[in-house]
Amino acid sequence: MTATSHGSRLVAVVVTYDRLSQLRATLARLLENPPALLAALVVVDNASSDGTAHYLEGLDDPRLDVLRLETNTGGAGGFAAGIARARDRHDADWTLVMDDDARPYPGTLAAFHAQDRSGWDALAAAVFLPDGRIAPMNCPSCNPFADRRVFWRSVLRGRRGFHLAPDAYAPDADPRRIDGASFVGLFLSRRAVALAGMPDAGLFLYGDDTLYTLQLSARGGRLVFVPSLRFEHDCRSLGAGRHLSPIWRLYYYHRNLLLVYRAVAGAFFWPALFVIVPKWLWSAARHPEGGGRALRLMARALRDGVAQRTSIPHERVRLWASLNRSEGYRGDSAP
Repeated sequence: MTATSHGSRLVAVVVTYDRLSQLRATLARLLENPPALLAALVVVDNASSDGTAHYLEGLDDPRLDVLRLETNTGGAGGFAAGIARARDRHDADWTLVMDDDARPYPGTLAAFHAQDRSGWDALAAAVFLPDGRIAPMNCPSCNPFADRRVFWRSVLRGRRGFHLAPDAYAPDADPRRIDGASFVGLFLSRRAVALAGMPDAGLFLYGDDTLYTLQLSARGGRLVFVPSLRFEHDCRSLGAGRHLSPIWRLYYYHRNLLLVYRAVAGAFFWPALFVIVPKWLWSAARHPEGGGRALRLMARALRDGVAQRTSIPHERVRLWASLNRSEGYRGDSAP
């Protein structure tokens, strides 16, 4: 298969924060590809403090473009800055996005250029953990409220109903139409970026990729899962058992998940709240870093998620997470 009129200038975007060892492996994997396969590489350094800046200064590949931010803007802010940089400075026909702990399998970029991309605006890769298992956090999805069959599968099977099944990951399986994908191994065409714009930097982390791709689909973008494009995600658990840690992550996870639910469920969003919120509160009350603190943070997340407010500064979220009731939660009405 051959490349299409979409163009073939591919620019990769990697967002990093204090994971130098992972970044080294990812950049080595990317830069082993010749310029014909990878025209430029944008590295967004989210104000890392672990020697990342010094390491990047020592690299001399002319394709490397380092964008160091003054503060940590989270994955969402990093991808917003990186995708804009790929578009504005490097005139990307296609932009490939990934975390610093994710990297394409050898041969994936060549497979992308050989792929028939006609009719598609974004291509999602198959993402695996280092041990070969499917990475559950990067599994593409279909909107259950846009397809009756997917809806009933979701009712019966939960998350397995709207995420792709394991057989879709076979290297010789046919590409499949999807509605949502992660920012690991996602190839965005010039048209996709024009349709969807930039990710919402205020999301900070969790759900920014899902909301972005759902928005792209809602605006007429055509997304496809291509199992022959393969990525490794060497992610580590960020939680303490079933609980998010540090505790401030709880705010972003639940606030942003409410935004995702609203985007996919429409009028069904409000009835769904009566099902999911009690489960969230029950879990928060048992958080190992303090049930009372987690519940108060959850209340903030629910308030801002329902109000669709994503303008809360990260410093304020960290402050909320650190305070006990006597230190400022009682009567605190700060936005």
